[in-house]
Amino acid sequence: MTMESSASVKKMEFPCNLLFVRIIQIKNLQAADVCDQTNCYVSLFLPTASFERVQTKTIKNCQDPLWNESFTFRIQKEVKNVLELMVHDGDDCLLTVLFDVSKIQLGETICLTFPLDQKIQEELEVEFRLESIAVPLENIVTNGILMSREISCLEVEVNMEKKKNEPTDKSLTFTVQGSCEETEKVLLGSAMHPTDPIVFHYIKYQQSLLEIELSKKLCVMCFPTSSRNTSAEERICLTLPLDPLSVKKEIVVDKNTTIDLTMKVQDWPRDLDVRLSYELCMEEKLLVQKRKRIAAAALKKVLHLEKDLQDHEVPVVAVMATGGGARAFTALHGNLFGLQKLNLLDCLSYISGSSGSTWAMSNLYEHADWSHQDLSEAIAEARKHMTKCKLSLFCAENFKNYSKALEQRQKEGYKTCFTDLWGLAIDKALSNGNPSTLSGQRHALNHGQNPLPIYMVLNTRDKYCLPEFKEWLEFTPYEVGLLKYGAYIRSDDFGSKFFMGRLMKKVPESGICYMKGLWSNVFSYNVLDTLHGGYDVAQENYWHRCTRDKIENIEERPPQPLAPHQLDTYLVTPACKFSKFLRDILTETLTTSEVYNFIHGFQLNNGYLDNNNFAIWKDTVLDALPNKLTIAPEYLSLADTAAYIDTSYPTLMRPERKVDIIVHLNYSSGAQTESLLRTAQYFANQRIPFPKIDLSNVKDKDLKECYIFEDAEDSRAPIVVFFPLINDSFRKYKAPGVKRSPWEMKEGEVDVISLHSPYGLQNFTYTKEEFDQLVELTSYNIQNNKTMIYGALRKAVERKQKK
Repeated sequence: MTMESSASVKKMEFPCNLLFVRIIQIKNLQAADVCDQTNCYVSLFLPTASFERVQTKTIKNCQDPLWNESFTFRIQKEVKNVLELMVHDGDDCLLTVLFDVSKIQLGETICLTFPLDQKIQEELEVEFRLESIAVPLENIVTNGILMSREISCLEVEVNMEKKKNEPTDKSLTFTVQGSCEETEKVLLGSAMHPTDPIVFHYIKYQQSLLEIELSKKLCVMCFPTSSRNTSAEERICLTLPLDPLSVKKEIVVDKNTTIDLTMKVQDWPRDLDVRLSYELCMEEKLLVQKRKRIAAAALKKVLHLEKDLQDHEVPVVAVMATGGGARAFTALHGNLFGLQKLNLLDCLSYISGSSGSTWAMSNLYEHADWSHQDLSEAIAEARKHMTKCKLSLFCAENFKNYSKALEQRQKEGYKTCFTDLWGLAIDKALSNGNPSTLSGQRHALNHGQNPLPIYMVLNTRDKYCLPEFKEWLEFTPYEVGLLKYGAYIRSDDFGSKFFMGRLMKKVPESGICYMKGLWSNVFSYNVLDTLHGGYDVAQENYWHRCTRDKIENIEERPPQPLAPHQLDTYLVTPACKFSKFLRDILTETLTTSEVYNFIHGFQLNNGYLDNNNFAIWKDTVLDALPNKLTIAPEYLSLADTAAYIDTSYPTLMRPERKVDIIVHLNYSSGAQTESLLRTAQYFANQRIPFPKIDLSNVKDKDLKECYIFEDAEDSRAPIVVFFPLINDSFRKYKAPGVKRSPWEMKEGEVDVISLHSPYGLQNFTYTKEEFDQLVELTSYNIQNNKTMIYGALRKAVERKQKK
């Protein structure tokens, strides 16, 4: 698989500029009254230019502190640069001004006054100037959202010379903030030979510092760039030059020990390993074309069409399966069996799933031709696993094997957590334990013989609940990607370490067992997410408001409106310490799956907020705060979609997939209509075409087996064929049109609703009768609504023909 180029990706050259910022003064400082002792200073942070926070001098006990101090930042104007001006009183941050640097034009000098408290006319005065700089143009790669910049590589060779061969426990710590490696440590020991070179990769045109720290209080000789001698507990910083460099420096540790450092900086030109594009990858495009030809023949047969369908007349049909633990695992087998009996599996291009439904999907895709085989064999295999005793999962022998597997996973470079143990247990419980992988499922797609499986989870952020921050992450055998950013990597590279779009550290691909645990991480809930899951909007909003920082728009509207890509100026007042403590408690999760973040290091395009591709998925409190997104954590923190909405719809709603029909198979706990209603509301908020759903007043006991929803006015909205998990006519019919005899009525009494149902989420083992009844029920519900499904397919074909 190759990372192909895309028309939506631009490779261009742009100049860097110098931004001068002069902190002038604060007028009417609120904290500086006669009763307070203030230690006021202003710090500046521009993460797209430097990871170092710089600050003014401290002025004590002054109501109108005057600084007139200037600072310089080297910026790339194509990047979204937001300067943070933080006003401090000692160790406390009083407030922060967020200012979009794109408002400063090249060659312009402007003085701005930021209102900090309009009631008492507390103001911060700052002067800005932007000038050109005589450095080569920078090569930028962007999809309009994320930007990949040029990278430099710093190599440091350490050679220690000792006059006496005595052991030492001293060490040197090297740090380049914002680099891929961040920090490296060298144990000096008694070795006389050079150590392996230390390597740092960092943004070439960013203001980077090399920080070196000794482990003992020993007097050292600093680099010429340092202003004074210092002790080893203090950091010795060397500012890296922009141009390629080769220098040698010497550190005298003591009278017996000298350390020689050889440093070399050079460009690191390497193509991206992250695909920046909202387009489908080439492998998926080819698969969809193959599936269209197969679907055309299948639709002609089931709909009794007179003519062959042309490619543009073939609707893209998908199955969307929700989570639901063992119930979803079992019921999905039954639903697919029903579709097979109606000869509809060949009409599908996609099957998406989350949580428990992914267990069934990953088992099926171990077989290269599963959709063309009699699914009764796969169902018999699933029955064997669902009905066996699960107590052996926790025996001493299995725990020993789990421990060995987790130890090996850690050696490979993964962060292990309870979710990995959960995945091992699921795999042991519900499959034969084959050592398969996600990319290994490509063998079931080589000839277009099966629909493309898509697995969905959420990327979360520490200290935030899911209504505040979540990002949809999809997995296919070809790629893994974040929908919002249009960033995708090869599925076999998931878990490896990336920086600025380059693969830096390759780790072996995760076994499918760990992916099952990751896709169904039921341990990722926190208190605020639980409130949201209960859909108590009033409570949810209250806790959000009372524990979050206060963000206020202080933009002074100029005569001319802001350019579309320019952000308003915001004033951030941090929440009190108690509110932060409360938020920490409310957002604490038991565990999330943590893997290397493949968009780590990327910066945001200056116009990212106005990009339509980003706007579709823009739904979090951090989306308009680019510094929060730019400083992306080193690790993704992945959670089950059910923690927000039990759905895998979003991956099918990517405009590029052009899905015409979605068969919604619902296995959620609680109200059967809730996930569909909340999904529809979410898409309405996002302005994503989706049919209106009116089931709010229908109780589960009154639900029908199948519903069809469509938007007659907007053909972009898919036709939704909704199958709630209910038992209606199955009570009286053992097959469509075939009534049960009096002695067969008991077999139709399948309880899938009540609190005493054997199919509750807490149940992980079924009897053979319970398993068979659930499979038969879900297969029957599909077959009994053949007319409605065929009608939806016919409607979709007519739509395509009209287009």
